[in-house]
Amino acid sequence: MNIIAAVDNNWAIGYRNDLLVRIPNDQKHFREETMGKVVVLGHRTLETFPQGMPLQGRKNIILSADRKLQIRHALVVHSLEELFHELQPYASQDIYVIGGESVYRQLLPYCDVAHITKIDRRYEADRFFPDLDQDQEWRITMDSEEQTYFDLEYVFLKYERVGAARALRL
Repeated sequence: MNIIAAVDNNWAIGYRNDLLVRIPNDQKHFREETMGKVVVLGHRTLETFPQGMPLQGRKNIILSADRKLQIRHALVVHSLEELFHELQPYASQDIYVIGGESVYRQLLPYCDVAHITKIDRRYEADRFFPDLDQDQEWRITMDSEEQTYFDLEYVFLKYERVGAARALRL
């Protein structure tokens, strides 16, 4: 599975149920990576989308403990077991974990590839992604040239899980 996130220098991803910053080229990159694929996310992440609606052109699977939750145009699952059952028909490379913090932490052990937009800034934040630079299981295998959006500098990084430490299988 893939995991995709935009992080700052402290691996922060959000503040008060919103993204830290919106960078059009990062949003384009996200769309290109996930279009036509399966996206797995939490309910609070869904609430940050326009009108709180699932992403078009993708199969949206919402992981939520709320058993009464129903989302139009999305599948709601309530456990990792149920999620993995629903993911069985799909190729691992076609599955993207897209947030938020608790969903990232639960599913990172099952991911082999992480697509990270690293923003050269430190924001006030209350949500974080695990620091892959401090994790011996992960290596950067692709590094884009530095990009600029107004006064922000950022890069697109691809991390891959290495060697014997491959992700747990579904």
